[in-house]
Amino acid sequence: MEFTKGHGTGNDFVILPDPDGRLTLTPERVAALCDRRRGVGGDGVLRVVRAAKHPDGAGQAGEAEWFMDYWNADGSFAEMCGNGARVFVRYLVASGLAAPADGLLPVATRAGVVRARLDGETIAVEMRRPDLYDAGVATLGGLTLPGTAVDVGNPHLVCALPAGLDLAALDLTRPPGVDPALFPAGVNVEFTSPGEPVDGTDGHVLMRVYERGSAETLSCGTGACAVAAVALRDAGRETGVVAVDVPGGRLTVTIEPDSCWLAGPALLVATGTVL
Repeated sequence: MEFTKGHGTGNDFVILPDPDGRLTLTPERVAALCDRRRGVGGDGVLRVVRAAKHPDGAGQAGEAEWFMDYWNADGSFAEMCGNGARVFVRYLVASGLAAPADGLLPVATRAGVVRARLDGETIAVEMRRPDLYDAGVATLGGLTLPGTAVDVGNPHLVCALPAGLDLAALDLTRPPGVDPALFPAGVNVEFTSPGEPVDGTDGHVLMRVYERGSAETLSCGTGACAVAAVALRDAGRETGVVAVDVPGGRLTVTIEPDSCWLAGPALLVATGTVL
């Protein structure tokens, strides 16, 4: 089984080309591939399959040729992955499987069709506008942190740290506690602190994330979109540009009246064969 390894701001993926949907993936196989000691290693698996050849993508085949079959590192499915979508597009173009038309390239996902725009090393994907829909609480060690529930095609809980609490000092080796009634399918939990002003933006936020199915990751694209939406709301804005710094680098989120663009680097770093 051939694979390519790629990442977006340190959020890394095992990419499996399977245009005709012939590979048999199981949760166990995905978890083995993502194992950082015994496998290739990654935060998830991106299977590259034609939308018409996958049951979850067939309904979108008229809008997008390719379906991003995304699996978390533990073998569970996720509805959407912003960084994964950017890396997926980088692979499609680099491998000659697709090319942008009129500057955009559509990709089918379990959260609907997203569009990508390429500009050198930077790839931006247009996703649904984040929906801030409820309040929640995350518990972490002895901390109880209020947060905002956000839907970006997948669920998020954004928790701003109180002044004096160091973001880098948080222990994210264990999953934060959340309300299962509010998040019956689990949730990605983002912890944030304000950053210094960045030219050309309307806000700057520092973020760490514990992703359901993958533990702490160096970056989370949909999480950055959720964080940006909360930051703009807290600033009294409905639209704007927010720089979001994650341990793996910087993402730029642009929230418009009807959509959200996530931009940042997306790189392919290795190819190989799984025995």
